[in-house]
Amino acid sequence: MELTNKKILIVGGTSGFGKQVALDVQSLGAKVTVIGHDFDRTKKFTEETSIKGIALNAQDKSELENFFEDKKFDHIISTLGGAMGGGFLDSSMELLRRTIEDKFFANLQLAKIAVKHLNESGSLILTSGSGGHPYDASGAIIGNQAINTLIAGLGVELAPDKRANAVSPTWTPTGLWRDMSNEQIEQQKNDFSKGVPLKRVSTVKEVASAYIYLMQNDFVTGQVLRVDGGVDL
Repeated sequence: MELTNKKILIVGGTSGFGKQVALDVQSLGAKVTVIGHDFDRTKKFTEETSIKGIALNAQDKSELENFFEDKKFDHIISTLGGAMGGGFLDSSMELLRRTIEDKFFANLQLAKIAVKHLNESGSLILTSGSGGHPYDASGAIIGNQAINTLIAGLGVELAPDKRANAVSPTWTPTGLWRDMSNEQIEQQKNDFSKGVPLKRVSTVKEVASAYIYLMQNDFVTGQVLRVDGGVDL
């Protein structure tokens, strides 16, 4: 399916995967809107790209409902959620709860609101994640597995008029790691690549292409598309 003149919303679209998807679909003729959490970062993004950007708290139900009022989109993408390190015993209950809340429940709330504002034949695309182990990324893995289960359910619940899928990247250098120095990022890339069958990490553009594929292929729903170099094999 062509994306020309399609209305696309990207929640978490001012950096990383979301930003790249926004730029790519804009080049394909889509009408793009991005939601960012940080006002200054969102303002800078809109000035640099000429893409419509709105700053709001996408985890706030009232703010989301107010935003979606009287709006319709053909595709809605969410990159909500973060990462964490640590197992079940060495992580605090607060950290575990917050990580799962930010990943699963924030996306579930978004889905329950957003699907009412999808045009017929539209799709919702969430972001899961690959790699890591229960003993060193406990809360993040629970959140990702919950997203995968959510997508399986939504694929059936939204059929036959709408679709739901997810992209599952593994560790990729993005704005999520902006607090790390360049040296730390390079070290992380080298260390992580050793455990990937393809012996490298993905590029942001490679991951972004998966979201575009899921928008364009009308016969894919309820699926988690892994762009992870086979890290879990």
